[in-house]
Amino acid sequence: MMEEDIKEIAFTDIDGIKVGNASNIKAGTGCTVVICEEGATAGVDVRGGSPGTRETDLLNPQNLVDKAHAVVLAGGSAFGLDAASGVMKYLEERNIGFDVQVTKVPIVLSAVLFDLVVGDYRVRPDFNMGYNACINATDKECPNGNVGAGTGATVGKFLGLERAMKGGLGSYAVEIGDLKVGAIVAVNALGDIVDPETGEILAGLLDERGEKLIGTEREMVKAYNKKKNLFSGNTTIGVVATNGILTKAEANKLASMAHNGYARAIRPAHSIFDGDTIFAMATGKVEADINVIGLLAAKVMERAVVNAVKSADSAYGIKSYKELNLTK
Repeated sequence: MMEEDIKEIAFTDIDGIKVGNASNIKAGTGCTVVICEEGATAGVDVRGGSPGTRETDLLNPQNLVDKAHAVVLAGGSAFGLDAASGVMKYLEERNIGFDVQVTKVPIVLSAVLFDLVVGDYRVRPDFNMGYNACINATDKECPNGNVGAGTGATVGKFLGLERAMKGGLGSYAVEIGDLKVGAIVAVNALGDIVDPETGEILAGLLDERGEKLIGTEREMVKAYNKKKNLFSGNTTIGVVATNGILTKAEANKLASMAHNGYARAIRPAHSIFDGDTIFAMATGKVEADINVIGLLAAKVMERAVVNAVKSADSAYGIKSYKELNLTK
């Protein structure tokens, strides 16, 4: 990725991290859970103008709880926040959570994306889907593409879904010495996805024939004097995780720095019609400079975004990066 001494690893190779997915392929939705049973120091940064989130206030450094046990990324718009309840049940059954004497309350963070316009809008991530994602959680693999929260994800929707392309779930992680930093992201952006290393648009807004990428930013600038209601289908949500030792304030800063990865790989990012959100999780195993963790977080996030669209398959009548490149 950058220097020879930086080694690519799986996101689930990060100490203490498990990932599980549950998907309803027919309905076009799903959820992804990132679990840290021991608890991870957590932070968040919400940049988009249309977010759907859960428990973000708790991550303010002035508030009491400083460890989170899971992050849920889900489709279903605001309905998808229900999946977090299933995750709470799963963790409570295993005695994982914040000790309140009579029980342990799992700290479960969540963010959702809008995928109701594909598949069946009446099916959303719910209690059972969240619980099943936990059952599926493992530290052995981290699938990308049309899975979990990326099942119904799409990108490049400025001129409507019929000219959009398939988004998905992506991950990427690196190791330098004993420090590990990784990202997992469900890419469902209004804008295009760009490879930051080449400047090439990989997926996004298609021409009228669905054959060529024409550039969302260019089309937006051309229509600068027309106000559009683009609520129907955006938001990129993700997690950056590290085995580094961070304070709660540093975890929030890490989430902020990771948004540079969105800005490099999504054009445009953080629009008023996106709910772009990143959570940070630090499992506290290795001493490391927050600045180094932050620059690596931005790098792994941009690669995770790229992997999401490159791994996605065409579905719901929406063309993928793979299909577009086969027809070139």
